[in-house]
Amino acid sequence: MDDFLAARLQMAFSLGWHIVFACIGMAMPFFMAYAEWKWMKTGDILYMDLAKSWSKGVAIFFAVGAVSGTLLSFELGLLWPEFMEHAGPIIGMPFSLEGTAFFLEAIALGVFLYGWDRVSPRIHWISGLVVGVSGIFSGIFVVAANGWMNSPTGFEYANGVFSNIDPVHAMFNEAWIPQALHMTFAAFASTGFAVAGIHAVYIMRNKKIRFHYEAAKIALLFGCIAAFAMPVTGDIAAKSVAERQPAKLAAMEAHFHTEEKASLIIGGIPDEENKEVNYAIEIPGALSFLAHGNFNEEVIGLDRIPEEEHPPVTITHFAFQIMVGFGMLMMLIGVVYFWKRWKGKSILDYKWGLWTIVLAMPIGFVALEAGWIVTEVGRQPWIIYGIMKTKDALTSMPGIQYSLLTVMVVYTFLTSVIIWLMRRQITSIHKKYGV
Repeated sequence: MDDFLAARLQMAFSLGWHIVFACIGMAMPFFMAYAEWKWMKTGDILYMDLAKSWSKGVAIFFAVGAVSGTLLSFELGLLWPEFMEHAGPIIGMPFSLEGTAFFLEAIALGVFLYGWDRVSPRIHWISGLVVGVSGIFSGIFVVAANGWMNSPTGFEYANGVFSNIDPVHAMFNEAWIPQALHMTFAAFASTGFAVAGIHAVYIMRNKKIRFHYEAAKIALLFGCIAAFAMPVTGDIAAKSVAERQPAKLAAMEAHFHTEEKASLIIGGIPDEENKEVNYAIEIPGALSFLAHGNFNEEVIGLDRIPEEEHPPVTITHFAFQIMVGFGMLMMLIGVVYFWKRWKGKSILDYKWGLWTIVLAMPIGFVALEAGWIVTEVGRQPWIIYGIMKTKDALTSMPGIQYSLLTVMVVYTFLTSVIIWLMRRQITSIHKKYGV
């Protein structure tokens, strides 16, 4: 394995691992705050137990996410020094603001964990909301930096020199809002379905205590609402990509040839050598409409992009199909969930419903990971789109393969610790409820 591939795999592995905890940190604090609100409203002690249990889970994920996020910051400097030399002064502002949001989140989480008998219930509940709001801002500030990589602005570039740097303009780049919107709702959808699935497993294991039932209901409520927002935010993001990064859109859809009334491709296996897609379902004009709001509009294909600037089409296309497919599946489950709720029932009251939620447990995070593959792989060969290629930002440090191996071993160990801690949390709940 050469150094370039090892460096990219290390960043992919680290980012793919960290993003799970980042999304949980954005969404789950709202679950615990909602549970506490239910306790304040009904006086039912179960909801307080649920808020306390979830808050301990949030604390575990917060600590691990802080470690993995810090490691990512070091990796940017160690693996891609040429990138950081130029990008650091430009996108330092969102990273600084992310740090501020992180510290505010830590303070609010401390109040929530240890303030049950020390502050008023209202102040305590607000502290939970602050944890969630801070987590969201922390996420969107990081997305601002990634958006800049996809839509670089706030500087002048000539003869390899970056000048007249404007960090504010750089932070408010054109990709930021579309990416941040899509990412935020994806965090709620993926976390909601994952948390609901975990509690559904215990319901099916003859541990039908009301604790798991109410927990799954709350998680599903957030997850299904977010699932309905995903097609809207995804459409906004796709139109933004079509305008700014036609090569990425072409790779997402395996769109090899520029044409009007471009067809939307569902499924299919790209043949990059012959510039065609096999076994695909085509919807005429749909890609033109989704990209430009007009069924007759021309959509740029890879034939208009220099060969050396083509993203990896097969990987990007498959990842995009997985993201969209699982996103639509979550929305379909949401339709059933709200239909049953309207009828005065719950999908959790049926065996088929429990099986559906259990099987759907990983799909949100699979879609999330696939979405980031689309974002990052679809931008290649650029690390700063149109300005700097990824290969030109690589470090000269030897032994990157050993660094990759070390990171994989450490993250595997941390994953085992997290699973053990979470199982211990659930066991303590079962003991309290006599299960």
